[in-house]
Amino acid sequence: MSAAVTAALACLVTAVAVTGCSDDGKTETSSADHLLDDANATMNALKSVTVDIVNRTTEDGELSTRLTTDLDDTCTFTSSGASGSRLEQIRIDGSDYVRPNRAYLEKFGKRRPGTGQQEHWIKTPASESVPGDGLAQCTYEFASFGEADEKGGPTEVDGIPATSLEVADGEDGSFTFSIAAEGKPYILKVVHKDDERVVTTSFSAFDEPLDVRPPDAAKVLDMTGAG
Repeated sequence: MSAAVTAALACLVTAVAVTGCSDDGKTETSSADHLLDDANATMNALKSVTVDIVNRTTEDGELSTRLTTDLDDTCTFTSSGASGSRLEQIRIDGSDYVRPNRAYLEKFGKRRPGTGQQEHWIKTPASESVPGDGLAQCTYEFASFGEADEKGGPTEVDGIPATSLEVADGEDGSFTFSIAAEGKPYILKVVHKDDERVVTTSFSAFDEPLDVRPPDAAKVLDMTGAG
């Protein structure tokens, strides 16, 4: 009996752990892929979540967004730029309420008279939202970004124990996933790096009740049907 066959049988009989019978780390990678699949399944089963994204580039500085959503048709969204620009959105009952601040309007060449802040919300049908208009959809896709390269060691995200996973993006960048190590395997944070940017996405408030309400009617400019 060859030495290779003997070793293989020893692994089967004694159920040696990953490092003893792995083939160049393939078993460890399989374990990492399984953990990532479980994490994505857990996230896809959510009924609500808060998603914070920080996008840093050397050219444009930092852009931050926060989405709190029921993952269906009700959510709040805020986008903040390095220049002080800010866009707020509330989506509820089929309508979008949008409030850009003065810096946001000036960034896109829309100047308003006076010097005070812009405090009014603009109401439009949510069905009129289109990609590229700066507004968020309440849905959010949780999906793997390829096969996990390796399973890292223990880490923490805001004091919560987590396990890190390294995943290549198939091009010139990489993802680092931090997955909760206790309880349900929630994805707590994803960091994507390439030559041009670093994008950090954090998840929190898993399945917590939403408190989303329309803004004060006195501050709403209803543009429904104005198209």
